[in-house]
Amino acid sequence: MGAHGSNLDDILEEDMHHWYTKFMRESPSGLMTLFELKTMLEMNGMTKEANSYVDQVFFTFDMDGDGYLDFVEYIAAISLLLKGEVNQKLKWYFKLFDQDGNGKIDKEELETIFKAIQDITRSYTIPPEEIVTLIFERIDVKGEGELTLEEFISGAKEQPDIMEMLTKMMDLTHVLEIIVRGQQKKAVK
Repeated sequence: MGAHGSNLDDILEEDMHHWYTKFMRESPSGLMTLFELKTMLEMNGMTKEANSYVDQVFFTFDMDGDGYLDFVEYIAAISLLLKGEVNQKLKWYFKLFDQDGNGKIDKEELETIFKAIQDITRSYTIPPEEIVTLIFERIDVKGEGELTLEEFISGAKEQPDIMEMLTKMMDLTHVLEIIVRGQQKKAVK
């Protein structure tokens, strides 16, 4: 993982008191709003798709659905992104992709998310349509045009190249680096 990976791995090894102090510095009320998250991540002037993706990430991590990230949700999100098991990450990806919450992902939902990710990362190597077509050709064995959680997880695990592609596309290390960098700037003040 290189220098960035070892730096980010060290983040979770800090004690909880230290993490709590950092969180409270960012969100003195103890609750982080979607607006505060976008401000902290310096995500102004995003496309509609990218903005929607950030909203979806926020609401996916807002486990109790109250419209805020509290400290427990914040730590759970960072922990999942850095240390989560494959099944945990795949379940989170699925929840993120399932924008209408119907328990299935269709091609349009996947394509919307992948376009948004590319807008945020500024990486346009493979068109989202091609990625979605490949995923559905390989994983949607029944040809229904949508994937259940079980199909998605088993299909991703059975297709190492799909798993690798998902892992690379969904890598939010850069977001964590912005959080850490922002927290370090504030600590210097």
